[in-house]
Parts: sequence; structure tokens; C-alpha cells
Amino acid sequence: MSDETEKAAKSPEAQTGAAPASEIAPASEASAAVTVTDAEPAPLSMPENAYRELKEGETYTPIVPDSAVGVPEVTRRSVLFGLLNAVFWSAAVSYLTLKLGQGLEAAIPIAILAIGLSAMMKRKSSLLENVNILAFGATSGIIVGGSLFVMPAIHILGLSEQSSFFQIFFVPLLGASLGVLFLIPLRRYFVREMHGKLPFPEGTATVEVLVAGQQGGSQAKVLLKAMGVGFIFDTLATLFCAWRENFTTAAFGFLSTLSDKFKVVFTLNTTAAIAGLGYLIGLRYAAFIMAGSMLSYFVIVPLFAFIGQQAPDLAIGVNVKALSAMTQEELFDEYPRYIGIGAIFMAGVISVAKMLPVMAQAVRQGVKGILSRKSEGTSEAPRSDSDIPMPVVLALIAVLVAAIWVYFRFAVLAGQQNPTMVTTLAVLIAVGVSLLFSAVSSWAVAMISVTPISGMTLMTLIVSAVLLRYAGLTGREGMLGVLLIGGVVCACLSTSGTLVTEFKVGYWVGATPKKIQWSNFIGIAVSALVVTAVMLLLARVYGFSASPEHANPLPAPQANAMAAIISFIMETSDATKWFLIAMGAVLALIIETLGVSSLAVALGMYIPMEYNSPLLLGAFIAWYLKRSSGENAALASARQNRGILVSSGLIAGGALAGVMSAVIQFIEKDLAGSEFIPRINFTEGAGANLLGLAMFFGICGYIYFDARRASAEEAGPDLGG
Repeated sequence: MSDETEKAAKSPEAQTGAAPASEIAPASEASAAVTVTDAEPAPLSMPENAYRELKEGETYTPIVPDSAVGVPEVTRRSVLFGLLNAVFWSAAVSYLTLKLGQGLEAAIPIAILAIGLSAMMKRKSSLLENVNILAFGATSGIIVGGSLFVMPAIHILGLSEQSSFFQIFFVPLLGASLGVLFLIPLRRYFVREMHGKLPFPEGTATVEVLVAGQQGGSQAKVLLKAMGVGFIFDTLATLFCAWRENFTTAAFGFLSTLSDKFKVVFTLNTTAAIAGLGYLIGLRYAAFIMAGSMLSYFVIVPLFAFIGQQAPDLAIGVNVKALSAMTQEELFDEYPRYIGIGAIFMAGVISVAKMLPVMAQAVRQGVKGILSRKSEGTSEAPRSDSDIPMPVVLALIAVLVAAIWVYFRFAVLAGQQNPTMVTTLAVLIAVGVSLLFSAVSSWAVAMISVTPISGMTLMTLIVSAVLLRYAGLTGREGMLGVLLIGGVVCACLSTSGTLVTEFKVGYWVGATPKKIQWSNFIGIAVSALVVTAVMLLLARVYGFSASPEHANPLPAPQANAMAAIISFIMETSDATKWFLIAMGAVLALIIETLGVSSLAVALGMYIPMEYNSPLLLGAFIAWYLKRSSGENAALASARQNRGILVSSGLIAGGALAGVMSAVIQFIEKDLAGSEFIPRINFTEGAGANLLGLAMFFGICGYIYFDARRASAEEAGPDLGG
């Protein structure tokens, strides 16, 4: 950071993120919402036209206009704190994603923590500094989604011998970097031309939190306190084994007829992280997920168990036990989960089909953006509208594509027949699909803050596996190659979905787009290192599929689905599994015609019930809390927002407890050779089972009663939920 920037950072204007009064147009002439007096700067607020479509001839002026000078943006503080957030949330969300198949978008918690840091510093951070912190820190979500939906399949398929740390690291690094470059030509279309037409729900909540910075200190305290509670709570459960982590009705003898004969079992995970996630998901979506679990556990599993009772020697599938000899868990793994895979695939197809008009429009806008910027020549764009120059973008894309080709050709597919031809086809698939679907991912996030990344990646893997198998890609190296292609695509799509929100927040505030873009590249590299290290650690300690070494693995649902699909196409010919997948695809179509989210139900069918049932209870708390305030809308909003902070803290703290437990167990198992931390080990019997249930209800009570402490005066911006 230059000396001039440091001097500017000490000015009163810089501390508020405002420009000097003489350099801001009057409110009647522009929509700038910042005015500065000789005494104290006025509180910041969003311009009146920030969320609506602009009238004929009207323009949007951000909070920090281009005329503002000396406002700190990229500083030592923003870089350091942003990268610390990238490391912190990369580790936390990695564990959560592998356990639940559901990540946490960290933008709002990062914004709150940035404001809390600002409140503790001698100089208050500017709005632009906080946006820069987001640009670094939010890469955690990009890399977690882009890497952990696919890369754990390497271990599930037993391909870890053919892989390495750096091979896994390069996939999200290259894919996410490509996603940044692909979105740059579309930035103006999404944030300026579609201003007021796309709601950007998550972006709206994030920018409101940043602008309402005078409340940030208290918000950060609530978040940090909940993180501490979640960390202690889940450490007691996962490391010290103070109670049974998974409550199950199979532990009760009086229910043995249901659990042993009909294989009907209800399970519930008792950790704080999952209860918090349920609060954020909301009742409708959580109910859809739980409906999928109920379909698997209470309909399909008992159906196969009943068939096994009628035909004791019947075995359905290749190399499987007789139905009558299977446990409830084995029946679930062998039949409903494959139906869920088919439903997940069809949900992805449906999502892409709905987006076809958007894809065509976005491609046109991308080409238009490239051509228009070439025609600009040397004319310099205003600071708040300046991207990385288009010649540099195109050159970087060419370098990345060449790097991906070299990486596939010499590090992945070198042992294949016709490696050059197969590599070229693989790169064309990866780059072409990434370019096509990145617009879909961006549009979906701008509309509803959700994007079907896993469904689109699953489609990519199926197409890639089929085409590359016919091109001669075979064996274990072939499966690894297909996985790495999917990883590049997934990382690219994940980047597009997150970065479009960052671009919109920067547009509202007046941040410099090219600084957001360069910050993303740095954050991506750091997050890719952390996520890869955490994934390998969790694979060593917990595993991602059941084995003698890992009796209770992390589910890693998306990665298991990817592994199953690739295994079918590249190795096996089990007609039973294909039939179940086809059944799931038809089921997804039926569900979709009922107006229900087929992807939510499909995930519920695929993910074990113990991880879905607590989501519903956490979501019910949010629903009940919102209605506990009567007609007082301000009080309801305040309680809802505080509940979101508490839940986010529980998720982060609980997830970090899981990572810390894995680190300790790794040290004990691989380095020390014995346990050096004593365990309580109260996990067996009905008593431990009931204690786990009681502790779960206790943490749900903490969310509810802490959220009720909010007053109407604390309503602030609506954080969603």
C-alpha cells in the first residue's frame, strides 16, 4: 500500500467512506446518499434508486461516487483481514459441506465481522475497504463448492494413489480463475443494464449490513459469541464423545419391531452446526428435504425389507446380499440413494432447460461486452466502472486454457492412448461447458441466491464420461480425468455465482471492479490451498465412504453421487442401478410438476436422515420466532435477523470444532500413535441417546431465546432467512 493511501486513510472523509462535501453533487442533481458537514458526517444510506429500475435518462450514483478522492480501498487491513477470513471460512465450510452437502455463503458473516473489526480500530474502515475484505474472504465459498462437490470422489473411487495434493489443488485454482475471467465481460450487463430488474437477494442483505455499519459492533459480538457456543458444544460431541452424536429410535427396545423387522428408523444429528443451518434454510426448503428423507427411510427401505421377508433368498443387483440379510443402512445405501442420484441428475437437467433462454441472452451479452470494450480503444472508464482491460482478460483466458491443457495432457492423461486427442477433447468440454453454464449460475444467484451447481456438474460428468470413453479414455486414469474435468467446471460455476453478487455490491457502493477481480485471484489461491488440505485431512480421519477403517464416514453427498455415476459409465454394467437412476429421474419430473423443488427432495432422498431431520427443526424455530412478535413487524425483523447471526455463528463454530477434532485425531492416529486427550465416551445405550436429544433441544432453545432478546429498535436491514 502506498504512503499516499496511508495518508488518505487518516482523513475524516476516508474514515466514513465519503467524499469531501465540495466534490459530491447535490441530492437534487444526483442520487448520492452521502453528505458531509464540518462537524460529523451524516449516516450513510442507500440511494433512493438503488433497488428499482431507472427512469428514462436517470443514472445511478453509488454511495462513494467517482468524484470521491482519498477513500481507502485496498489496504494492509483489508488484505490481511480478507485473507484471514478466506482461511477461516474455507476450513469451516469445508467440513459443513462434506457433512451435509449444504454449504454456507459467508458474505454476510464476513461483512459483519469486517464492521466489528472496524469498530475496534482507531480509524474506522471505509465502505470500500469492507467490500475489498469481502472480495478476498468470499472466495472461501467459491472454492469449497467448486472443489468439495467433486474432488472427494477421488478417495471414494480409490484413486488417491493416482492423485496428489497439487493435482487436487490445481483443479479449483484453474477453474475458479477461469470463472472470474468469464464473468468480466458480463459484469456490466448483470449489474448496470439489469439494474432494478434482478433482485440480488443476498447482495441486498450484504450491502445493507455494510451500510448500517453503526450497528456492526453489536452484531459482530452476537456472531462471535454464538461461534464460541457452537465450537464448545460440537467439540464436546465430536471430540470428547460426551453424548451420542446421532439420536436413533433403533436404540429403544420397545421399537425393535419397527427397526428390526420393517427397517423403519428415525435418526437425528445433535450437533449445533446443523441446527443453525436449518434456521437459515427456511421451513419450506427444509420440509422438501425432509420429505425426500421420509420417502427413502419410511417408504422405499421398508418396501425392500418387506420384499426380502417374502423372498428370503432374493438379491437385487450385482454383488449384493440377499434383501433379508441387509441392515437398514445397507438397504438405504443400495437402493434409495441411487434413486436420489437419478433425481438429482434430472433436477439439474430441468434447471438448465429453464435457463436456456437466459444462456442464449447471456452469450450474446458476453460477445457484445467484448466487442464494445475493444471499440473503446484507449478511453479510460470511470473508476467505479473499470475492469481488468479486455486484452488482458483474453490473454489470461488463453494462458489458463493452455495451462489446463498442459495439466491434463502431462499430469492426468499421459498414460492414455492418443493422449493429445483425448486431452484436447477434455479441455474443449471443460471450457465450453464452463463458458455456457457460468451465465446460468450468475443469473440464478441474481434471481434467487441459489444455483444448481451440483446438478450442472453431474450433467457435465455424464457427458464427459460418455464422450471420453468413446474417445478411448478408460480405466482408473480415465475416471480420474473425468473427475478433474468436472472439478474445473464446478469451480468455474461456483465462482460465477459468488462473484456476480460481489460485483453488484461493489456497484451499489462504488468499489473499483478491477480491484475486486484481482483480489479474487489472490483469495482463490489461498482458499484452494486451505480447502485441499482440509479435504485430505478429513479423508484421512473420517473418510467419505464406509469401510473397515471408517465406520461412520462424512456423507459427502455430491461427491458420492459423482463417483457412482462415473463408476457406472467407466467400469460397471449393473442394470439394477441404471433402473433405479431412471426411476429417480422420472420421480423428479413428477415432483417438479407438483410445483415442488425436485432438487431439494432429491437431496433429501440421497443424504442420510440424521443430517436432514435437524434442518427441519431448526427451520421451525425461524418460522415460530417470526410469528412470536404478533403484528409488530419491526420486532419480528429484529428477532429474525438476530437469529440469523446466532445461527451463522453456531454453524461456523460447530464446523471449526469438526475440523479441530479431525486435526487432533490425525495427530493421535498418525503421529502420536495413541490418544493424548481423554474422552468421556458416553455414546452407548438409551441414556446417551436421550442425552444427545436433550442437548440438541437445548441448542435449539439457545437460538430461540437469544434471538428473542432483540428489540424493535435493532431491526436494521433484513438479512433474509
